Amino acid sequence: GIVSLISLAVLSYERYSTLTLCHKRSDDYRKAVLAVGGSWIYSLVWTVPPLVGWSSYGIEGAGTSCSVRWSSESAESTSYIICLFVFCLVIPVLVMMYCYSRLLYAVKQVGKIHKNAARKREYRVLFMVITTVICYLVCWIPYGVIVLLATFGKPGVVTPAASMIPSILAKSSTVCNPIIYILMNKQVSH
Repeated sequence: GIVSLISLAVLSYERYSTLTLCHKRSDDYRKAVLAVGGSWIYSLVWTVPPLVGWSSYGIEGAGTSCSVRWSSESAESTSYIICLFVFCLVIPVLVMMYCYSRLLYAVKQVGKIHKNAARKREYRVLFMVITTVICYLVCWIPYGVIVLLATFGKPGVVTPAASMIPSILAKSSTVCNPIIYILMNKQVSH
């Protein structure tokens, strides 16, 4: 989950910088490797702490998956959950919102200007990425709400049954990307 959201935030910045900032393309491969590697390292930084004592992992919901113990009442666990929520959901979502709002503004500004084929391709990619982000958020926001309720709500407010659907929806988010890619990529869909 974390690596997917961080990757989407990095991708949103890449789309933003490609379409609005003047960057030379000579180092695209290097930037891509750094972006993917950085996303995985960032994810590891935030998923290892429960293994070394800052919070802990446990069985989730109906007992079908493992996750952070959201309902733990210790100060250490609560501080980890707050940091995880801020650095692995809120900040990446804000980065995406900023980048895409700036991109949409830029697209609107040049909307009446004749677009060449390369620019049209960039807009198709932008639309595909925005669709991917929206699907990801639709899958993960219910889970985030349940996690916050389990962490800060009354004990027992989130039952295993109530957490099962958001958990399954969040885990199924990885299926969305290939489907979106197949449906929106002209080379694949034809």
